[in-house]
Formats: sequence, structure tokens, C-alpha cells
Amino acid sequence: MSTAVQDVEFGWFIPTTGDGKYIGTELERESTAGYMIQVAQAAEEAGYTFALIPTGGGCLDAWIVGSAIATHTKVLRPLVAMRPGLISPITAARMATSLDYISNGRVAINVVTGGTPPDLVAMGDPLAFSHDERYERTLEFMTIVKEVLINSNTHKSKYLAANENYREIKKVHFKGKYYEIEGGASYPPPVQKPHPPIYFGGSSVAGKRTAAEIADVYLMWPEPLGWIEEQIDEMERIRKELRQEKGIDRKLRYGLRAQVLVRETEEAAWAAAWEIISKADKKAVEQSNVRFTQTDAVGQKRQNQLRSESEENGYVIAPNLWAGLSIVRGGGAMMLVGTPEQVADRIIEYVDAGISSFIFSGYPNLEEAEITGKLLLPVVKRKLQQQKNTAVQL
Repeated sequence: MSTAVQDVEFGWFIPTTGDGKYIGTELERESTAGYMIQVAQAAEEAGYTFALIPTGGGCLDAWIVGSAIATHTKVLRPLVAMRPGLISPITAARMATSLDYISNGRVAINVVTGGTPPDLVAMGDPLAFSHDERYERTLEFMTIVKEVLINSNTHKSKYLAANENYREIKKVHFKGKYYEIEGGASYPPPVQKPHPPIYFGGSSVAGKRTAAEIADVYLMWPEPLGWIEEQIDEMERIRKELRQEKGIDRKLRYGLRAQVLVRETEEAAWAAAWEIISKADKKAVEQSNVRFTQTDAVGQKRQNQLRSESEENGYVIAPNLWAGLSIVRGGGAMMLVGTPEQVADRIIEYVDAGISSFIFSGYPNLEEAEITGKLLLPVVKRKLQQQKNTAVQL
């Protein structure tokens, strides 16, 4: 599978739980509004076109942060978390279109179904320990959200101080296992038609089937290239099954959420990578190990496996792909490490496998956005353009 050069997008990350050069130790920088806005503006200046805002028990609310970022940037799109089961689908749709409206069509939605059971319990999720059922609920939730968003596009009239905002909108009626909606409608209509793009991650079969039905971009964490190719092949098989079973034939893009670190020399890059975990507190590492074993997320279990299998090799799991951060950090902890040319080559390999959306981050996120914007993105774009030129000549 290959991807056209014009289809490849690059996003950055907004640290909402603090930031710094080191992980597994005391915070160096608080996630103040000023700092997060500074990171967003640096990412925009570096050439990134969108920014992931994380979610979870330790994170500031993604929608609040997304609103702040949207009002202090010009083109950067906030990718905000929509969490089925923790909010009503109609309210979620209204939040999405409101942010799309005030940002002039820049919002993107990241559907987050899971998390660690303790975090989900703390958030009040009744399905905290029911993995597959959470994805069933997500499918219902997003079916309602998408229908409400699409239907709201029929709204045309605006009345000051009137109570007829929904008059022209076709109402949504839905009855499922988890939701029952009678006469659902949302306002305002989205600026992006028919709705903002929907990103979705989930490595289990249940997650992948849900993604195939509702997502525009299916997100994965970094793994060796062969593993990623297997995941894409599985998604394509699921898409084929959905066409045969339900007549659903939707276009789906693939994305990768990765840490990244580039320096002028390979030696400097690896030294900087190891420096990030050089002050990790032993207790923090032990607590992380306990947290990782509690997860029911298939993606995190795959990351755990990669960390374990690569420990004797200095956590190197593939050329320029390092699992060292995962001794402390969960989620997308795998890091691309090397010179700009080396890391760009790895990115191109992922593009050739079918990846067209990349979300990067680094420690600290402010400086690393600037470094990658200067050293890495120009090299990647040059190589993508060379591929395009070669393809045209052939």
C-alpha cells in the first residue's frame, strides 16, 4: 500500500500533564495556559498542521485546552478527545461543532474508548471493566454523533432571541443497547462538511471493527514495520467483511502516534534519548509496571511485549525505534531516534506501508517541536516529493 505525498499530514502534541527534559521524576514545567499555547504556536511555526491534546486522569480537559489553543493559533487544528460513556452523544456533538465554529473549521475529533480500569472507575464509567462492551457503546455513541452532525447541516436560518433553532433540522431517533434518543438535534452546524474528521485508536478486534465503521483515521502506536503492516492488513480484512456483511464501504486512512528525537549525529541522538530516562525514580518505574499490568488495552499489551523483548538489546526494537521511554511512560512511548536522514527514512517506510497521518512529540515538547521543524520535517517532505517525482516519471 502506498500513500500520495499530498495526503501525508504531520501533527504535534500538547503536554497537559506537565513537561520537561526528563520523565519519571519531578515536573520541570507546569502545563499552564501560557506554556501550552507557546507549544502550540511553536508547533504551528515548525510546520505541523494539527496537535493532539491527550486525555486521562492526569490530563487537563482536552476541550478546554483545545479552545484556548484554537484562539491563539491561525492554522493549527486541535485534535480533542471525545469519550463515549462519559458524556451524552448530543452534548458531545454540540461541543464539537461549537469548537469547529469558533476555530473556523479547524477542530478534529479523537474518539477515546478505553483507558486503565482505575482511571475509568474514577471517571464514573460503568463499563470500566468491560472491554468489548465499551466498543459496542462507542459504536452506538458515534452513530448518533455523526447522524446529528450530518443532519445539522440542513440548518440555514438564524433568529435572534427565538426558540426555533432546530426547526429545519431532521431529528435523530435511535434505540440501542446503551442509548435511546427521541428527537435529537444539535446546533450550530459544523463548518467542516459533513463533519470534522474523526480519529480513532484501538488494537483489539472489537476496536478495529468499530474504527472501520465510524473513523476517518485509524491510529496506531509505533511498532516494527512488519507489525504495522499486519495491523493494516487486518483492518483491510475487516473492511472487506463489513462490505460483505453490511454494505459499508468507507475510506479509511492510517495514522501513527510516536515520540521522535533527531540530532545532527546518531551518537548525539542516542545520548539525548537515554538522558530522558536518566533521572527516572525507581518508585516511578515500579508504579508504571503495576499500571501497565492492570490494563485491558490490547495496544498497551503489545507495547509491554515490545519493551520486554527488547530489554537485553538496550530497548532497541527495530532500526531507529526505541522502547526506552516505556519503562515509565504508557501509551505511545516508542521513539524514533537518529539523524534527520535516518528518522526520515523510517517515516517513509511507514508511509509506504500505508500511514498518512503522523502525530509526534518529544521531551520537552516546546524545544523538540522547534528542532524537528528545522531538522526533520524538511527532510521528510523532500523525500516524499522525490518519491512523487519518481512515480510521475514512471
